[in-house]
Amino acid sequence: MMIISDRKILIYSLFALLVFVSSCKEVKETKLFYTKMVVPTVDTENSRWFFFTSASRPFGMVNLSPDTETKGAWGSGYRYQVDTIKGFSHIHAWQLAGPSVMPVTRDADCSDYYSPFSHDKEEITPGYHRVYLERFGITAELTSTKRVGFHRYQFKADENPVVLFNLNGELGPSLMKNGSVVLKDGMHRMIGEVTNEATFRRPKDCKVFFIVDFSAPVDNIEKDTITGNYRVSFQRINEPLLMKVAISYTSNENAAKNMEEELPGWDFDKVVKDSQEEWNNMLSRIKVEGGTSDQQKRFYTDLWHALQGRRIISDVNGDYPDNTGELFRIGHLPVDENGKPLFNHYNSDSFWGAQWTINTLWGLVYPEIADEFVQSLMQYYKDGGLVPRGPSGGNYTYVMTGASSTPFIVSAIQKGIVKDNIKPIYEALKKNHLPGGIMSKSGYEHNTNIGGGLNNYIKENYIPYPLAEVEYGAHQDGVSQTLENAYQDWTLAQLAHKLRYVDDERYFTQRSFNYQNVFDSISGWMRPRNKCGQWKADFDPYQIDNGFIEANGAQATWFVPHNIEDLATLMGGKKKAADKLHHSFIEAEQLGFTAGTSHDRETHPEFSRIPINYGNQPSIQTAFIFNYLDKPWLTQYWSRKVVETVYEGIIPARGYNGDEDQGLMGSLAVLMKMGLFSMKGGCSLEPQLEIGSPIFDKITIELNSKYYTGNKLIIKTEDNSDQNVFVQSAEWNGKELKNWSLPQNDLVKGGTLILNMGSEPNKQWTSELK
Repeated sequence: MMIISDRKILIYSLFALLVFVSSCKEVKETKLFYTKMVVPTVDTENSRWFFFTSASRPFGMVNLSPDTETKGAWGSGYRYQVDTIKGFSHIHAWQLAGPSVMPVTRDADCSDYYSPFSHDKEEITPGYHRVYLERFGITAELTSTKRVGFHRYQFKADENPVVLFNLNGELGPSLMKNGSVVLKDGMHRMIGEVTNEATFRRPKDCKVFFIVDFSAPVDNIEKDTITGNYRVSFQRINEPLLMKVAISYTSNENAAKNMEEELPGWDFDKVVKDSQEEWNNMLSRIKVEGGTSDQQKRFYTDLWHALQGRRIISDVNGDYPDNTGELFRIGHLPVDENGKPLFNHYNSDSFWGAQWTINTLWGLVYPEIADEFVQSLMQYYKDGGLVPRGPSGGNYTYVMTGASSTPFIVSAIQKGIVKDNIKPIYEALKKNHLPGGIMSKSGYEHNTNIGGGLNNYIKENYIPYPLAEVEYGAHQDGVSQTLENAYQDWTLAQLAHKLRYVDDERYFTQRSFNYQNVFDSISGWMRPRNKCGQWKADFDPYQIDNGFIEANGAQATWFVPHNIEDLATLMGGKKKAADKLHHSFIEAEQLGFTAGTSHDRETHPEFSRIPINYGNQPSIQTAFIFNYLDKPWLTQYWSRKVVETVYEGIIPARGYNGDEDQGLMGSLAVLMKMGLFSMKGGCSLEPQLEIGSPIFDKITIELNSKYYTGNKLIIKTEDNSDQNVFVQSAEWNGKELKNWSLPQNDLVKGGTLILNMGSEPNKQWTSELK
């Protein structure tokens, strides 16, 4: 028998206690690990109104953050290099802004209230923002729920707090007008409203209603006679001033309901914690191991962007603004047996390019989000008769071209995410593809149905450039319109096949070959044709626009995702096509694969003449085309090069090197870093996910059990490094994999994909898709 002394028992007990305490400390420190990995300031030197957000929830109606520039949709919002704060706005959305506030001292007025600040005294994390206003000596802290902004202001001890409400004048993309606030129910609550005036893109005014609650009684409200804005002042207080601002697009009553439901109390720190935990739960759906610390931080920053741009516009009770008709109305979403809305309604930029980005990421990792957006898009159809490309303020904006929502919705159906009412959904999508539907409209063409060139597309099987002397909207660029329509027609044909609509399948499949009519076999590029069928005489494949939307001919030529094999045939075979694309990548690498470091630079002559541009959507699929040309090792090589060059770094000066349209490029970066892609946008009869070159050693994806039978999808790489970018061999659930793609339906059943990596391509590891 072994006898343990009391002294040893004490030592062992103390050791056990130390281990326990240490483990608890570790759990506490890592609880918000994924949130802490996000670097919100990435690319903020090139920010636009809806790009940056801090004190917000995923897809929140409120996305509260400081503004250093307040005018214009571009170059506005939080711009890192500007050292002056001009207010804290509650809405940074596609074509929408909202009430802006600014804590000041009694010597400031509605015309003179800007304050310098320093990044050294700033803290930003998803769900929270703290900044010190140097002019006034005020520490301002921001957080939010989905629909309520929450502020905490620490004034100097000898100051009487003042909060300015800036409700008139230019704010982001909109002119704010008719702003007002009044006291309501005592001295602690105000009600207000402000109108976003119509813009070139959003054709109708849009009101924002709000309720404001203060932790201290209001002493006085003054309206400035020059600006029309308001000074709200308070008696001197000994504690921080707390302020809650609940918004609604329907009524003050609903703003109050949003406040009551989401933020009845005053515990600021708890709301910060809840917000960060919500973000952490979303971000932790994907766990990456390996790579550098900066690569991991950048990955979660990309993922954060993929989950924040598009915004809720419906209230907690399901009310939402409907501006699709002649007169404004308050719509109401369907509810469950407890009266809770079955889904949220959304404000959203275009789904242009979504087939290669959020289609795949949301469809794999966040199917509940894809489901909600489909239901929201269909609600617009029920209200206004069209499925939108990018709705704002409860109305159509006709942003970009084609019927870009079709692939998004078809993808959700093909993956089994959306299972009900498929036939009515199909009929809604079909309407968009016929004369009078959204395909008939070019960008921001609100009052006619000509600029989309759909009648020409149907009759002549291509869209001419120029279409007409009159510009009916933006982006009347016939080649790109033809290519987009052809792909979108193919996706609709897949759904017609699913529903056994034989005639429709045949008709839309035939239209999906219209890209052939803008391919010039002499030049080897997609090329504009006029109404008489003549090729553009002075054609330069490196000239931006001029028949191509935010692209040039070299970039747009590869936009045939549904039929790469036939495109290769047009080019003279797979080998010639692969050589052509490979040469384009070699050339593009000299410019870093992007047309400058921001969207506003891509039209400049020194940047625009690039054959592949990963800073905008039209050619972001190109690295994965090599899979279809029987050279998957080039997909592995170039996709890794693009990731390392374009979507790297955690500094404010760069990040997406172009146009990060509300999560599209963030999603693309996440997918490429995981080594996953879907050329056809998930719209095939059996959607496939294609393999690239993951940058991490292990990626674990938590699958949503409400939609998928699997628990986890794991991707492991053996011998991965900066040099070992080529797949040597692969296994899926213990069996050898000889293909570069896997059915999504297999992946969401769970399992492990193992990729053995090496420094030289294994050209035998390939087989054509059947």
